[in-house]
Amino acid sequence: MKPTISAETQQDALAVAKSIQKPGQTKEQTKLIAQGIEKGIAEYKKQQKAKARERDKFRKQQLKSKAQASIAFEDEPSDEYESALSQFTTATWICLTLLLVSWLGFGLYLLR
Repeated sequence: MKPTISAETQQDALAVAKSIQKPGQTKEQTKLIAQGIEKGIAEYKKQQKAKARERDKFRKQQLKSKAQASIAFEDEPSDEYESALSQFTTATWICLTLLLVSWLGFGLYLLR
């Protein structure tokens, strides 16, 4: 399968071939040089497309791994969550006990 070369690429190649044309060079020789330049431009474009595809694959892979890492990080209990669970310190227990005792005292007062 022969890749089709755009008219713009052909014109660019012909312009380059004419700019480097030597005195006494025939039109046929200039056309052959232009064809070589066209092939070079086509190969360069093909390489750039392949590099762009590889960069895109790598970028997508990085985004996917970052997303998986953030999901895994969210699934793990955080330090803040663990510290919130352990916030029932001695002072908290004392306050809760005093509250319970006061409610019991109030209840006994109402029963008399």
